[in-house]
Amino acid sequence: MRRLFRSILLGSLAIMPAFAMQQAQAAATPYKHVLLISVDGLHAIDVANYVASHPTGALAGLIQHGLFYPNALTTAPSDSFPGLVAQVTGGSPAVTGVFYDDSYDRTYFAPGSNCQGAPGAEVSFAENVDKDSDRLDGGGTPGQAMTQIDPAKLPVTLASGKCTTVFPHDFVRVNNIFEVVKQHGGRTAWSDKHPAYEWLNGPSGKGLDDFYALEQDSLIPGTKVKTTGSFKAERDFDEARVKVLINEMRGLDSTGATKEPVPALFGMNFQAVSVGQKLPKSGPGDEAGLTGGYADAAATPNSGLAKQLDYVDGALGELFAALHDNKLDDSTLIVVASKHGQSPIDPATFQPFDDDPYSKTPGYGFHIADDASLIWLKPQDREKNLAAAAAYLDKSIKALGIGQVMTPNQLALAYQDPAKDSRTPDFIVTVNPGVVYTSGSKIAEHGGANANDRSIALLVSGPGIQPKTITALVQTTQVAPTVLRALGYDPSELQAVVKEDTQELPGAPF
Repeated sequence: MRRLFRSILLGSLAIMPAFAMQQAQAAATPYKHVLLISVDGLHAIDVANYVASHPTGALAGLIQHGLFYPNALTTAPSDSFPGLVAQVTGGSPAVTGVFYDDSYDRTYFAPGSNCQGAPGAEVSFAENVDKDSDRLDGGGTPGQAMTQIDPAKLPVTLASGKCTTVFPHDFVRVNNIFEVVKQHGGRTAWSDKHPAYEWLNGPSGKGLDDFYALEQDSLIPGTKVKTTGSFKAERDFDEARVKVLINEMRGLDSTGATKEPVPALFGMNFQAVSVGQKLPKSGPGDEAGLTGGYADAAATPNSGLAKQLDYVDGALGELFAALHDNKLDDSTLIVVASKHGQSPIDPATFQPFDDDPYSKTPGYGFHIADDASLIWLKPQDREKNLAAAAAYLDKSIKALGIGQVMTPNQLALAYQDPAKDSRTPDFIVTVNPGVVYTSGSKIAEHGGANANDRSIALLVSGPGIQPKTITALVQTTQVAPTVLRALGYDPSELQAVVKEDTQELPGAPF
């Protein structure tokens, strides 16, 4: 396997003859490590296009020596939270209860309310819960998420008659792969874009040995611009966390301060591509004249997005080199996926809309809109407002670029009955391709159910895997049971896998 990785790094994609015996031996042996990477926004077409023009890159190496699933879909809604929840639990929002990173629960109360007043509260687990979201460290110590999160900013709920704070890890209703690996004695680690991703600890609160978060929505030093307002700043943001994974590969903790075993399960997400798709033009620190997004319907990247794709390919190569240097490539399965895609690819279809009219829905409680809209009515008078709300949305189809209004009875079939479940929205609005709810500062978004939102990159590479493109339709929920099987554990230890009968990815030899 080391020779395979060396061939990737040196630009040669020839498979050494001796590798065949190594593959046969590895196929019968569970992996010791799984490296899970999410490249947010990366579509299957992005991978295909990039590999065609960069045949000696890291992405090309993964395809040449692994499984490529060009028809992989993420969740609907396609937001970051449900997208990653799917990969680590094996479940859809129907069983995880996670529809968005900014959502609503009919049984929760607002932060600081002491559970007084009528129930029903917004639940946002993003930069809003940081002690100081203007700072890269979130106002605390990276590697110690609870020092970065302000409990006073978290929702509360009544539990056994007591008003209790809802921490991010309390929110997901089912267990995850990190918890299962921990229960079997394996070390676990992850790095992500908000301290609120502490939710990866799972309902037990103990899934991660090492969680390293920086705040993506912090301000670029010396400016009033967020990291997401610069192609370069976003690459730097990702690279800081690449170094975290390399520390872990070297047998250190995320900060590099103490010696620890190499994690059995570890990984990170990349944000550079997602920002490259959404940011219209150069920001602080960027070369002048860069443009984000795509040039055409064929997904040809503009200059800004091209730089982000080049960076991610180089960063993956950096990680693969570290696996080799630390003698981990013979025992590590690599999974590269994405939490979500991005819409639209074709710039000619881009249609910016204002989402404010959704707040005028009769009985309105809360909504979130990026390139779809999830709408919750106030639970106290929900029944009497349902018909009026449905009529209002139907009348707003043209004004809001609506493609379809999913009503409560449809949502009860697809997820759970919103009359009985505290999380399921009362309405989900999908949009015509190209519609984005934005003030004009973004040229693409995710969160909806269109093809560009849901079509994502999915690659699996490691010892014992023969290269193959598998065109079967697969879901990112299948990543979770596949990871556990690769480590030698039973996927049925995941609650969502049992509830939804989630299958492993096809084609893997383990």
